[in-house]
Amino acid sequence: MASGVKVTDEVIAIFNDMKVRKAQANEDEKRKRKKAVLFCLSKDLKNIVLDEGNEILQGDLGVTVQDPYQDFVKMLPPNDCRYALYDATYETKETKKEDLVFIFWAPDSAPLKSKMIYASSKDAIKRKFEGIKHEWQVNGLEDLKDRHALAEKLGAVVSLEGCPI
Repeated sequence: MASGVKVTDEVIAIFNDMKVRKAQANEDEKRKRKKAVLFCLSKDLKNIVLDEGNEILQGDLGVTVQDPYQDFVKMLPPNDCRYALYDATYETKETKKEDLVFIFWAPDSAPLKSKMIYASSKDAIKRKFEGIKHEWQVNGLEDLKDRHALAEKLGAVVSLEGCPI
């Protein structure tokens, strides 16, 4: 069931910026790239918008953010749903990789109405996020507090965000 919720141009622009890694980007541009970002429904429940203040920038890594995965987990509201993009940096036995992961956060403690409208609006945002290889629905902190859960989603991972698995 579609909810009729629209994805704002700002959300699409953020996704496109995260998806395209500019090889010629200068240091300032690299620092402003988003590592993780949350999206929510607008107050009138008609649009998917940026969840203001809930983002991690590449420039924060090693400065105000030591473990981007743990900081990302802390950004998720305990009693409401969100959509998220997480730019995972990981290693397999063969190579280093970076992939965007689309996460649908729907904790068991969220109100039923919220879970229903977020679930019925998920297709609207997924259609705008073309090329996402990894999608993950998470229903509680115990599902993601350990980085092993994300590593399993990504495949044969030996390290995630520089930490061995």
